[in-house]
Amino acid sequence: MAKTKAKTSSTSKDTKKVAAASKEASPKKPAPKKSPTKEKVQPKKVVAEIVDEDESSDASMEHAEADKAYAVPSSNDEPEFEDVEIEDAKNLPSLDSSKALTSTDPLVMYLNEIRRYKVLTKEEETALAKKYFETKDPEAAQALVKSNLRFVVKVAAEYSKFGAKMIDLIQEGNVGLMHAVREYNPYKGARLITYAVWWIKGYIQEYLMRQYSMVRIGTTQNQRKLFYQLQKEKNALDAMGVEPTTALISSRLGIPEDEVRDMAMRMSGRDVSLDKPVDDDSSTSIGDLQRNVSDQPLDEQLAREEQLEILKQKIEAIRPELSEREKIILDERILNDEPLTLQEIGEKHGITREAVRQMEARLMKKIKSKMEEDEE
Repeated sequence: MAKTKAKTSSTSKDTKKVAAASKEASPKKPAPKKSPTKEKVQPKKVVAEIVDEDESSDASMEHAEADKAYAVPSSNDEPEFEDVEIEDAKNLPSLDSSKALTSTDPLVMYLNEIRRYKVLTKEEETALAKKYFETKDPEAAQALVKSNLRFVVKVAAEYSKFGAKMIDLIQEGNVGLMHAVREYNPYKGARLITYAVWWIKGYIQEYLMRQYSMVRIGTTQNQRKLFYQLQKEKNALDAMGVEPTTALISSRLGIPEDEVRDMAMRMSGRDVSLDKPVDDDSSTSIGDLQRNVSDQPLDEQLAREEQLEILKQKIEAIRPELSEREKIILDERILNDEPLTLQEIGEKHGITREAVRQMEARLMKKIKSKMEEDEE
């Protein structure tokens, strides 16, 4: 009996050994592979890198001088890229490398593409420019355009704060560059980019004006009459202490009410006069943008108009959120071309001067908050 138990125990141990050996010998299942996470490419970062590369190129000094000579005088001319680390151009990933930046974003794809194009030396540029000037060789023109595409990105970045898409600004700037190449005379001594910067900025500014202009002179006689006389009528009625209603203006000008209402909406906020800086990085107040623009260079007038139009849209966007009294302050003090004083508004509407001041402070806070939201 004892022998039988011993034999059974021995057999059980042998079975366990075989099972263990079989388990060790069987191939282990490979651990599931983790799919590599794709790093999201930030277009703003690539723009910053392109600008950095342009400034470190052989033509950087010429570009900087051209920009300094022709740019609108400003304390904040150079583009800023908040929270963006600009990498050294030498350490940027190669487009031929497997680690090259990849993205489906059209802006990133475009910026990666233009990195392929060589920046010409002064001698190479002059030779190609003369060739195109004399023979109209399309290949020479193409080489000149490609060589300066990075500079267009740099200029477009300066206008990105106006809210338009960066890729659209670049495209408009490229059209300006191509126009400059067609018109450029290399025998006058200036570098191509010195001449082209005017056209690049001009095309971008014209695009912004088309995008943000809220007031268009109408094509009909009534629209033209309203454009020039609507605000004058409102001011005249205000001066007489009469509310400038649509019906009253319609009667005085002899124009249907619906046309008066339509033009009033299109012209709303045309003259902005806030005694505050345009932004935290500027010493120019919004009110200053309206004053003495007729004697300013065209380039500076366009820049001022761009700022005004954007500010008008942001201010008008908060109108539905305002109380009736806040709307009064907005129309009679902030957006009025001849703002009433706190005392005048208080007397007109039966409230104290201090109450008007407090409401204006709250309104200004709402406007500032709206602008900050749009910038994020």
